[in-house]
Amino acid sequence: MYDVAKVRADFPILARKVNGKPLVYLDNGASAQKPQVVIDTISRAYAEEYANVHRGLHFLSNLATDNYEAVRGKIAKFMNAASEDEIVFNSGTTEGINMVAYGWAMPNLKAGDEIILSVMEHHANIVPWHFLRERQGVVIKWVDVDAAGALDPQEVLDAITPKTKLIAITHMSNVLGTKVDVKTICSGARAKGVRVLVDGSQAAVHMPVDVQDIDADFYAVTGHKLYGPSGSGAIHIKAERMAEMQPFIGGGDMIREVSKSGIIYNDAPMKFEAGTPGIVQMIGLGTAVDYMMDTGMDAIAAHENSLRDYAVAKLAGLNWIQVQGTTADKGAIFSFTMDGAAHAHDISTILDKRGVAVRAGQHCTGPLMEHFGLTATCRASFAMYNTTDDVDVWIDALELAHDLFA
Repeated sequence: MYDVAKVRADFPILARKVNGKPLVYLDNGASAQKPQVVIDTISRAYAEEYANVHRGLHFLSNLATDNYEAVRGKIAKFMNAASEDEIVFNSGTTEGINMVAYGWAMPNLKAGDEIILSVMEHHANIVPWHFLRERQGVVIKWVDVDAAGALDPQEVLDAITPKTKLIAITHMSNVLGTKVDVKTICSGARAKGVRVLVDGSQAAVHMPVDVQDIDADFYAVTGHKLYGPSGSGAIHIKAERMAEMQPFIGGGDMIREVSKSGIIYNDAPMKFEAGTPGIVQMIGLGTAVDYMMDTGMDAIAAHENSLRDYAVAKLAGLNWIQVQGTTADKGAIFSFTMDGAAHAHDISTILDKRGVAVRAGQHCTGPLMEHFGLTATCRASFAMYNTTDDVDVWIDALELAHDLFA
C-alpha cells in the first residue's frame, strides 16, 4: 500500500512554510524536490569521498570512480536497457538531444532531409533541429495535436516520406500531460528505416519506462526531474546508432591516444563523455533512481493517477477554469487559464501567497502555445509526494484568485 505520508517525510523541504503557509509544491514539471537520502549522498560524496574519476590510482579516486560508474548500471536497470554500455551520462535531456543532433544527425543528414516533430515538443527538442535547419538545410515537419491534446501516432507515421530520417517526439507533454504511444511510432518508423528519438524527461518520473519494449534509437532522461540533482542526466542509445555517431565534445576521457598526427577514440559510452563529469551529480542521481525503484514505479504511477482523477473531479466544478490537455490517461499535469483578464503570472503570484507553487508562462513550448492561441498558462504538476490535501489547497487558492479578478 502506497504510504504518501512516509514518502513526504523523506523530503525535508515539504516541512517548510512559504508566506506563512505550508508549502504546496506543484512545480514538479519544472524540477522535483530531493529526498533526504539524495541530499545525504551528495553531502557524503563531497565531504568524505570526493576525487576525480577514471584518472587516479589512489584510494579516493578509485572509490569515486566505483560510485560513479555504478550509476550506469542503476540507470540501465531503471530504463531496462539491454546493456549499461548503452547509457551515456550527461547534464540532462538538453545535452542528450544536442548530442544526438551534433553527433548523429549532423553527419548523417543533408539538405532536404526531414525531421518530424510534434507541436507539443519542449524547446530542448526543437531548437537543436532548428540549428540543423539553419546550418544544413534540414526540413522540419510538424504534426498537430487535437483539441484534447492527443497525438495520433498514425498521423506521425503518415508524415514520413522517403526523405524522412528522424522522428523526435516527447513521451509525455510537459504542458498537457499527454502520453504519446511512442512504441507504435517506433515500430512504424523502424519499418520505414526512420530513426526515433524520444524525450523522456516527463514520462520517466511518472511511469515505468522500458527502452527495450519501446525500441527507440535514442531515449533521453534528465536527473533533476527524477528527484536527483540538477546537472545530471542520461541518454540511452542503441549500439547500432552509437556506431554511426561522432563525438559531440572533445577532451579528456573520450580518447585512448592523442598525438600530433591524430587521435584514437575511446570505446562507447566513454567516447561521448569528455572531460571531468558531474561526478557528485551523477552519484546523487543514482541514489534518486534507487529511491524511486525501491518505492516502486507502478506504485508511484498509481498514486499520481489517483491524484489526477481527484483533481479532474475538483476542476470540473470550476467553469471559469480552462484546462489545456484533457486526455483520459494523461499524467498529473494541469495547464490552465482563467476567465477574465487574469494573466498567468498574476494567478501564480496569488497562489504563491497561499503557499502554492505553480509555474506560469509558455513552459518552453512556443509552438504549442501558438497552436492553442495562447500567450501563457499556469501549470500545476504533481509528484510522488503530493496529496489530495494539496489539490484542495490549490483549488481553494484558485477560487480566491477568481474572486479577486471577478
